[in-house]
Amino acid sequence: MDRRTISTRKSSKRKLEQDSEPENQDRHKIPATDTTAGYESRQKLTRDIQTQVDILNSSFSSLEADRAAAKRATSVLSQFAKTEELVDTMVDCGAVPALVTHLQAPPPTRGENGPKLYEHEVEKGSALALGLLAVKPEHQQLIVDAGALTHLVELLKRHKNVDNSRAVNGAVRKAADAITNLAHENSGIKTRVRIEGAISHLVELLEHADTKVQRAAAGALRTLAFKNDENKNQIVECNALPTLVMMLRSEDTAIHYEAVGVIGNLVHSSPHIKKAVLLAGALQPVIGLLSSPCSESQREAALLLGQFAAADSDCKVHIVQRGAVKPLIDMLESSDVQLKEMAAFALGRLAQETHNQAGIAHNGGIVPLLRLLDSKSGPLQHNAAFTLYGLVDNEDNVADLIKVGGFQKLQDGEFIIQQTKDCVAKTMKRLEEKIHGRVLNHLLYLMRVAERNIQRRVALALAYLCAPDDRKVVFIDKNGLDLLLGLLESGSVKLQCDGSVALYRLATKASSVFPVDAAPLSPTPQVYLGEQYVNNPTLSDVTFLIEGKRFYAHRICLLASSDAFRAMFDGGYREKMVMDVWFTYRRTQQLQERNAKDVEIPNIRWDVFELMMRFIYTGSVEINIDLAQDLLRAADQYLLDGLKRLCECTIAQDISVENVSLTYELSEGFNAMSLRESCILFILEQFDKLCTKPWYVVFSMHLSIP
Repeated sequence: MDRRTISTRKSSKRKLEQDSEPENQDRHKIPATDTTAGYESRQKLTRDIQTQVDILNSSFSSLEADRAAAKRATSVLSQFAKTEELVDTMVDCGAVPALVTHLQAPPPTRGENGPKLYEHEVEKGSALALGLLAVKPEHQQLIVDAGALTHLVELLKRHKNVDNSRAVNGAVRKAADAITNLAHENSGIKTRVRIEGAISHLVELLEHADTKVQRAAAGALRTLAFKNDENKNQIVECNALPTLVMMLRSEDTAIHYEAVGVIGNLVHSSPHIKKAVLLAGALQPVIGLLSSPCSESQREAALLLGQFAAADSDCKVHIVQRGAVKPLIDMLESSDVQLKEMAAFALGRLAQETHNQAGIAHNGGIVPLLRLLDSKSGPLQHNAAFTLYGLVDNEDNVADLIKVGGFQKLQDGEFIIQQTKDCVAKTMKRLEEKIHGRVLNHLLYLMRVAERNIQRRVALALAYLCAPDDRKVVFIDKNGLDLLLGLLESGSVKLQCDGSVALYRLATKASSVFPVDAAPLSPTPQVYLGEQYVNNPTLSDVTFLIEGKRFYAHRICLLASSDAFRAMFDGGYREKMVMDVWFTYRRTQQLQERNAKDVEIPNIRWDVFELMMRFIYTGSVEINIDLAQDLLRAADQYLLDGLKRLCECTIAQDISVENVSLTYELSEGFNAMSLRESCILFILEQFDKLCTKPWYVVFSMHLSIP
């Protein structure tokens, strides 16, 4: 976004009505809340406007009565033009050509000598009214086409031919103001103004004795320089820079505000003019304006310093050396959003230089910049984020940012525009790259000696940022894990949530592969007969009875699959893990005496048993979530570790806020360690949602989680 556009330009459209003549204000004032107050009808108001236009059309002469009538008419029309709702009516009534006519003095009467009656005052009133009409962009070209520019430029010259007087100065000032409004955001008219020769006269007026004339001339130059390279170059060629730089030092806030605005528009996107401005000595007075009582001057100065800082590294260093950093940081605390935005913009440019990075942090810039990340203004938020990105490039600032909670602020921030999100992501990456050597040692020192809340902030940050090789040192040797676990016992839900998520992040990073997505371990080496032998009587030497149905199997495949089947068929009593299978075998001995090949397996469904046998015969199987828990039970009973891991993986992928409690109990019941770890990780990750569950308090005590 264009920084000159972002900056408010309250003087771009001059408030011409502020200096209007007081004598007719009460008589012709239009109430702001109701433009028809005091009038019987809209038609009556239109007739009043038309009457004044008719007076102007009939009074262009040097006669005393005509001059007096023209003066009153321009004054009344100026009052009407202050009410925006009346501007279109005035244009429709033909006010523009009538007012343009009276921008020039009428021809002298025969034998007329000496000063003309109301000389300069009628022209001033006409310029004032036309300037007010030009506030509406749709009328700007109409006024120019009526010939106003030529006459306005002639008015700018009057100070040369007449002694300095209030009337002359007023006419010159209103002419400059009218040019400002005519050229506002209209590139074609800006060019016309230059062609008419106004720029050289406006530059000359910068040295006028009347400060109001100086301000008006500067305001016009400011508008003419905005996004118009030809106008910029001509302003510089007319030697405006020395005077503008002197105006920066003025104690009159209106003077230095207009001057810094002109310079800002001159240097925007013009590197050669930027160098010329610096050579003219503008840098120090611009820095001085950072402490101006005028917030608008402060804002313009900060914006201009941001532009200077983009020029080259030397200029960035000079800005800091000359004392700009502290007032810029103070401006970050202002209640003026745009002032904060421009200060952050300037600091962001300055923060791209190594020594400046340390200086900004040393002067207390980190905390107010972090606060600005909460702003509801997208540009302000982005400027703050960009500055922080620059600051963390310096290793000396990393620990300071983490110490005050900067990592959590960057991590938790709600950023409005994608550009800011990208900038924050790069900042986090830059932080991660800095966590080694003396930076890591500094953080470990803070974890040992700092206040408890700082220790916790460091531990939270390192859970995300430290390298894999440093995790043991940070979280085991230096008690970082205890700090994170301590957060779970905090009375603050926010701290509990931060600790839970950090532990989750640390646990997942500690594994080379995320547990839920991990492939199961290979089963115990065994004989795979293949799919074609599943429940096939060919060469079958054992038959299982499942739900009253026979399932044909082969001892060689079963014996190779697990200790449980070896205990069943070999009569071996290996260990306590196979007790249930052993007792099942004993209960089926009588049946085996009648039919040596039949083994009854109670308490298992046919489809579950079939899947288990399919795994034994092939080494792999697709598990439906509906059968996964029963199959897990069977795999645990028959000591099929590979199948058990497959079941755990399937169940883990179905963990939700609603079922995590039951899933954890399932993992405990069948010693499913991988599934248990997945449940714990899920609980840590989803702490904010789970801590409100009615079962959570009892369950968390079992898990040592509050």
